[in-house]
Amino acid sequence: MTPRMKEQYTKEIVAALMKEFKYKNIMQVPKISKIVLNIGLGEAVRDAKVIDAATRDMTKIAGQKPIVTKAKKSIATFKLREGMPIGCAVTLRGNRMYEFYDRLVNFSLPRIRDFRGLSDKSFDGRGNYTTGIKEQIIFPEIEYDKIDKIRGMNITVCTTASTDEEAKALLKHMGMPFRN
Repeated sequence: MTPRMKEQYTKEIVAALMKEFKYKNIMQVPKISKIVLNIGLGEAVRDAKVIDAATRDMTKIAGQKPIVTKAKKSIATFKLREGMPIGCAVTLRGNRMYEFYDRLVNFSLPRIRDFRGLSDKSFDGRGNYTTGIKEQIIFPEIEYDKIDKIRGMNITVCTTASTDEEAKALLKHMGMPFRN
């Protein structure tokens, strides 16, 4: 999405949201503040190479290197010790965030098998939306032949909206395909 297209696109969204929610000031209109991608890797306890493969995949998807998340406390039944790597996460802001959102909505989500739309029940009450993806191969950057295992991930879209209705309207205007 070029900067000029993005500017025109956002003007239309702002106008629609101001009319829908009767905002008095343009600064009241909600916007996306960040997108967080997270992969939890429980099998990393047994095999440390899993973290490297997941980090490599997430770097291709997000366009920036993720941080490796570590266990906060030990759990004997899971053979988990404090400080062991158990996942990776990346936070996207600015242009990379909008670029990822555009790729997610226009290319990746339509590639999901039997896709009928995302659930609109995954809002957290404060204007943030979280969805889970079962396969990382829906992203065009991932080559099917070069992956070792199919992994899922959580995608959280954080907005400045104060209610779920405002956040849902914002995401709907930005092209998020919600189920009817």
